[in-house]
Amino acid sequence: MSKNVHDAAYDLEKALGESDDFQELKSLYAQVNADESVKSMFDNFRNMQVELQQKQMQGEQISEDEAQKAQQLFELVQQNDVISKLMSAEQRVSMLIQDINKIVTKPLEELYGTPEQPEQ
Repeated sequence: MSKNVHDAAYDLEKALGESDDFQELKSLYAQVNADESVKSMFDNFRNMQVELQQKQMQGEQISEDEAQKAQQLFELVQQNDVISKLMSAEQRVSMLIQDINKIVTKPLEELYGTPEQPEQ
């Protein structure tokens, strides 16, 4: 029984798309996009997240002012019920994808072992 790995990946894609967690995420995302003020608030939050991540990836320090603005914006979006639910759904789907990644990379891990974790 030699199943094409790509076929299995497409089966996994379909299963993920049909999962309850993804369907909930999709529904909540549609709700956010249906309300212009909520969408604008969510887009502002996402844009700030991306900007701060890019700064970190470039090795730049995030200023206290930027961190404070990000925290205020996070608190603001968390007050919106739909955005708050959307963010929770995103987290669940992200955890699901991390679990899938662990499963998919297990053969490589078994072959090469896991990288040593630095002592803390």
